[in-house]
Amino acid sequence: MSAPTFKDLSALIDAMTTSVATDTAQSMLTAAQWELLVPYLQPITLAASEVLFAEGALDRNLYMVEYGSLSVHYQDAKERIRLALVGPGSIVGEGAFFAHRPRRATVQAAAASRLWCLTAMRFSELANRQPVLGLALVTMAGQVLARRAGDSRRRVAST
Repeated sequence: MSAPTFKDLSALIDAMTTSVATDTAQSMLTAAQWELLVPYLQPITLAASEVLFAEGALDRNLYMVEYGSLSVHYQDAKERIRLALVGPGSIVGEGAFFAHRPRRATVQAAAASRLWCLTAMRFSELANRQPVLGLALVTMAGQVLARRAGDSRRRVAST
């Protein structure tokens, strides 16, 4: 598989700049910053009902949703399933990305989906080489985390 190009990110960029969902990542990145980000991202395609990651997983990957729909769920202390849906233009994985803790929920594709993955290792490399871009990404993910934490119905979506 060849390395992704700026053109490969066009649908993701569009989703992140046009989505009106309350927890959208609302990209503030310039075209030049997206161009710099390309080599740090890996595309991931999920079939409907495929699990992206399970509650308790220890990875710190951050995912940007290009298209599709992801179900976020877990069982609380009373054995109830809580659900949230995350769509195009948003991110998942921001909780573990910041907290260095196990995943708080399971994320599964509710429909065929395409995401872009930024691993913690690649983010560290990016932040060292492109600190302004690293700060912009952290700010974007932090905004999503803050919106989700402020909305009790969406709080579970912080993964």
